[in-house]
Amino acid sequence: MKQVMERAALAAARAIMAIHSAGPDVQYKPDSSPVTEADEEAERLILAALGQHFPAIPVVAEEAVAAGNIPDISGGLFFLVDPLDGTKEFIAGRAEFTVNIALIRDGAPIAGIVLAPALSCGFVAVENRAERFTVTSDFSVGERQSIGCRDRGKALTAVASRSHDTPETARFLDDHGIDACTAIGSSLKFCLVAEGLADVYPRFSRTMEWDTAAGDAVLRASGGETHTLDGAPLAYGKRNQAHDADFANPNFIAAGTGWSANVSAVAD
Repeated sequence: MKQVMERAALAAARAIMAIHSAGPDVQYKPDSSPVTEADEEAERLILAALGQHFPAIPVVAEEAVAAGNIPDISGGLFFLVDPLDGTKEFIAGRAEFTVNIALIRDGAPIAGIVLAPALSCGFVAVENRAERFTVTSDFSVGERQSIGCRDRGKALTAVASRSHDTPETARFLDDHGIDACTAIGSSLKFCLVAEGLADVYPRFSRTMEWDTAAGDAVLRASGGETHTLDGAPLAYGKRNQAHDADFANPNFIAAGTGWSANVSAVAD
């Protein structure tokens, strides 16, 4: 599983960086979110790789869903794919975009990869073990290092969305006495918490499951947690939601150790 996810993500990364160098052609989907040929080509490569090695496991992929192609996931085991998370960062010429692939079982992310091609690094989680790895110039895996969340201390650091700052985020930081907050794009926010460089990632604006699943898998394998504001673990495979679209996430708190007791207080 790890080898297939890594190879698929690296192939997608190679295609993305070729388009990044040439300059992407930006289009807009019906929901006004941007999409480029990099999103589409990366998704095609990932779907081909997953289909070849795991033909029995359905894949929920961002661009396919946008086109109305949603597989049957009632069996409880499926992949979630965001071929280019942080498209706005990609278009703006920033380096904080990622390739995200996650495996979901019974609502929980049990494996995943987050690959940041412009930063030459990635994060992978399989069987409750999380690693950070480097990406070489020929798009192969270089050095690997095991990672884990740090214990909660007195001086706390948060990470937050670069493109979706909210008053609720500012309130959360103030309520918890957090002065240090780094704004960064894509699912790298989960990974900074997972490798012990930050303590918490509060999210009070809309995300979709393919945005979060891979980073969440890395975080959980690193000893962290992702909870909704009522204290429940963030679940995946949400269909037929009364107040939102399929696969849309509620607000959540992603954090290292020692935060679960505080999550419910955020909702008050």
